[in-house]
Amino acid sequence: MTQTTSGLRTARSFQPPTLADAADPAATRTPTVEIVIPVYNEERALPGCIRTLHARLRDELPYPWRITVADNASVDGTLNVARELSDELPGVGFVHLERKGRGLALRTVWGTSDAEIVVYMDVDLSTGLDGLLPLIAPLASGHSDLAIGSRLAPGARTVRGPRRELISRCYNALIRVTHGARFSDAQCGFKAARTEALRPLLSKTEDDAWFFDTELLLLAEHNGLRIHEVPVDWVEDVDTRVDVVGTATDDLKGLWRMARLKASGAARVPVPARPQPAAEHPDAVLAPDAARSQLAWQIGCFVLIGIASTLGQALLYWLLRGWWQPAAANFVSLLVLTLLNTEANRRLTFRYSADGVGAGRVHLGAGALFVVGYLITSAAVLVFRDAVPGASAAAETLVLAVSSVLVTGIRFLVLRLAVFRRAS
Repeated sequence: MTQTTSGLRTARSFQPPTLADAADPAATRTPTVEIVIPVYNEERALPGCIRTLHARLRDELPYPWRITVADNASVDGTLNVARELSDELPGVGFVHLERKGRGLALRTVWGTSDAEIVVYMDVDLSTGLDGLLPLIAPLASGHSDLAIGSRLAPGARTVRGPRRELISRCYNALIRVTHGARFSDAQCGFKAARTEALRPLLSKTEDDAWFFDTELLLLAEHNGLRIHEVPVDWVEDVDTRVDVVGTATDDLKGLWRMARLKASGAARVPVPARPQPAAEHPDAVLAPDAARSQLAWQIGCFVLIGIASTLGQALLYWLLRGWWQPAAANFVSLLVLTLLNTEANRRLTFRYSADGVGAGRVHLGAGALFVVGYLITSAAVLVFRDAVPGASAAAETLVLAVSSVLVTGIRFLVLRLAVFRRAS
């Protein structure tokens, strides 16, 4: 095993799986796995981590494997410890980078790996190693593209203080609200990916530090890759190098940057295509044609969301009408409900179509529809007031609701035939 100070990869061999598996000719066709341990000033924790991990891989992992310690600019004895472990244990190597950053370390090593599956875990081994094989198996089978350990998935068990628990739950809730993410835990230090699917994503990642995990997952989900979640056992190690305040600030900036990247369409990358679902049973009774099924789903979802939006706008208008003139009350109620309606339709009604359309185009189309809807509904209320002087606020609200139904129908046609036309 050799090292580098430039971050470039060097050739290293994979360790065979267990002796029983190695005797099986089929074992030579199993995917190779590289496990990366990014470290910064971890001379105390590194030996226990590598020896424990090495023993588990040697005894239990049925795939050819190797361990790479990615030392990112440590200023203590971490590099010397990594070198000694490399000499002592077969299958252990190390890379030295001259700049600090966990994201940088992972992007450098993963980006040049010749393994078919790459993994990373934190040096403190807070995540139980019983989750390693379930993490790798769905990638080895080809079922999934990325796999993540989750401390928030059903079945996960964690031992950590209330402060970190609160921060973790709030951050992951923020990701779901702002980006519509479906994964539950962005920052658990226990992730794996198929190299073929990962490389296009790495070309778009920019963060060199802790936001790298979130950035990678948002890109993967945005590009339609399948992410597998493994509920894990996780025990907090309080000897951490994480600056909580600085990391939180960087995470917020990163979420804003990712939103702009997705809105511009620049977050799209050419990931490997996954075949369309097909029935395994030769005599399966199949569902209706996909296009008709999709149309039925879109109409049903859109109607339900439209009803909720109409009722919500009517209620908000009625509340605001006590203080404001009709035009102002209608503008605010329509603006609020249009934003909620657009987001609900993007995530539910057109969720499959949205994978092929940039968020910027969706919101631009929604903005144009907002103007049309405002003009139609405002004109309806004003005409009604002129025709029926002294009409009650309740009567105005009814007129508004009827005109909103018309606007809802127009919204559906425009969204389906224009905004989301690629998938229709």
